[in-house]
Amino acid sequence: MDEDAVKSWLAQFVAHDYLWIIEVFLVVTVTLIVAFVVSRALTKLVSRSVATKSLWDDALFESLLRPAKWMVWVLGLSYAAGIAAAQTEVSLLSMIAPARTVGSIVIIVWFVVGFIKRAERNLVDPEYSRKPMDQTTAMAIGKLLRVSTIITSALVMLQSLGYSISGVLAFGGIGGIAVGFAAKDLLANFFGGLMIYLDRPFAVGDWVRSPDKNIEGTVEDIGWRLTRIRTFDKRPLYVPNATFTQISVENPSRMLNRRIKETIGIRYDDADKMPVIVEDVKKMLRSHKDIAQDQTLIVNFNAFNACSLDFFIYTFTKTTAWVEFHEIKQDVMLKIINIIEGHGAECAFPTSTLHIPNGVTVNSMPDEASKGDAANGA
Repeated sequence: MDEDAVKSWLAQFVAHDYLWIIEVFLVVTVTLIVAFVVSRALTKLVSRSVATKSLWDDALFESLLRPAKWMVWVLGLSYAAGIAAAQTEVSLLSMIAPARTVGSIVIIVWFVVGFIKRAERNLVDPEYSRKPMDQTTAMAIGKLLRVSTIITSALVMLQSLGYSISGVLAFGGIGGIAVGFAAKDLLANFFGGLMIYLDRPFAVGDWVRSPDKNIEGTVEDIGWRLTRIRTFDKRPLYVPNATFTQISVENPSRMLNRRIKETIGIRYDDADKMPVIVEDVKKMLRSHKDIAQDQTLIVNFNAFNACSLDFFIYTFTKTTAWVEFHEIKQDVMLKIINIIEGHGAECAFPTSTLHIPNGVTVNSMPDEASKGDAANGA
């Protein structure tokens, strides 16, 4: 009885042409299996690529992991939806192919943009590259590639939906004139950022300052509209890129050496010791391991000051690091003090000397008791 009922139900199922439901179920099941296999395979490839020295396979498999799984689902579900739409009265069949195309384009863009981001990160990372690329250059190339990818995919998507690309481009050319007038400041900042990327007056991580504006700090990010600078009191400073086309920018991070320029004074009483002090200071600087011997080095008696005889030192350190420079400068100054004291001289400081002519005596003032005795005697 049960067997007859099953046969009857199958006969009715086939008679009403419901086999497409089984086809949809099989397609979804196969899609699930394929997505699982692709995900597991790419996960293993990602773990293996980490152990290699190549930076490209890491970026490729990491960026492909999630988009590949979603691509399987988009293709599988769109195929299943096509089967269902062909067997039902719902008029969605004409929308499935464009939806599949749009979804595929979005996933491909997702993969390409992700690959560009990870490649940009790996190119500036010393762990992945023996000669890391300059961060500013990598950022500029990455941004240009991402923008180009998005614009191209948008045009392809419009073409796949039936829109004319030539019409869109013509409209963009006409509208670009109006947009240019309305957003001239935005465009000025954009081209200012482009000039920074091309001329490279500074890069991310550089210490910059402007003698024309109150701008000084470390560059953290160079965007298409703004450059973010972290001031030395740790406050973020956002500077429109167009500003850098109108001001002078100093980049101390690219200096070759740091300068020590100091004036030291000794007493007039030590005038006879000036030549030997100057000579010993010069010898000390020429033998100092942190002083650049290929740069200008001057130690000379310089001026008769009001309270001192001045000599100056003018030299450069090998390092450009701010903290290390001050350590070297401190060592040099302490050695100069030791040289001065070693010759029995002293550093001068403001003093006043009173000269009394011969024959003039200064009597001390009598105390109160003496004044009282004098008054009683009188």
